[in-house]
Amino acid sequence: MGKIIAIANQKGGVGKTTTAMNLAASLAVLEFKTLVIDADPQANTTSGLGHDPKSVNTSIYECMVDGIDVKEIIHKTDLEYLDLVPSHIDLVGAEVEMINLDNREEKMKEVISDLKELYDFIIIDCSPSLGLITINALTAANSVIIPVQCEYFALEGLGKLLNTIKIIQTRLNPDLEIEGILLTMYDVRLRLSNQVVEEVRLHFKNMVFDTIIPRNVRLSEAPSFGLPAISFDADGKGAVAYLNLAGEIAQKNDLQKVTK
Repeated sequence: MGKIIAIANQKGGVGKTTTAMNLAASLAVLEFKTLVIDADPQANTTSGLGHDPKSVNTSIYECMVDGIDVKEIIHKTDLEYLDLVPSHIDLVGAEVEMINLDNREEKMKEVISDLKELYDFIIIDCSPSLGLITINALTAANSVIIPVQCEYFALEGLGKLLNTIKIIQTRLNPDLEIEGILLTMYDVRLRLSNQVVEEVRLHFKNMVFDTIIPRNVRLSEAPSFGLPAISFDADGKGAVAYLNLAGEIAQKNDLQKVTK
């Protein structure tokens, strides 16, 4: 039975998509059968894993709005254990089209419920908003990872997101847990980065992952080649950090990771 993890933060530029695609790729490298669902209209996870969003005819959007079988639109990637459900720009219109649907907050849950039997992990890349698509993702998920950048406004908006998660736990998904808060874009040379790490760990204690994702050029370059960091530069600091995060999540969920 697979675990569904949403990657969510309504702030843009916090490393959400970078986390979704690289965590999914790292879990796949550890030989966990992994599916990443691109639920962001910007479709950066789709392009970052080597698929052109403009050539995507059927996406998670059609599955949620038109009832297309999601199993028919799963794409393979260059990694043996990693599959992709793509996105495209039409997902922007899904929120409007879904307003009059019954159980509109549960459309993604209905769409992906059968996939839990096929994968060890299903990772959902949410859009940088707290709109209906993100609410769908959080309703479908078992847990949520919240990326927080090690910068001045790190905690801004985090309270709002945690409040939204509480509302979803109360009304839509009582089993939703916080998998963890992930510190991203860490620069060891900056005193501010270290202050943010201390502040977040002080406030949220055990909710914060031990793994910290560094600011890393190779990590930023990889998507332009349509590759996750682990395929682009396996020895780079960014790739190693996400591999450590995958191991931390596997251990937390009592799953044996592959060691080579």
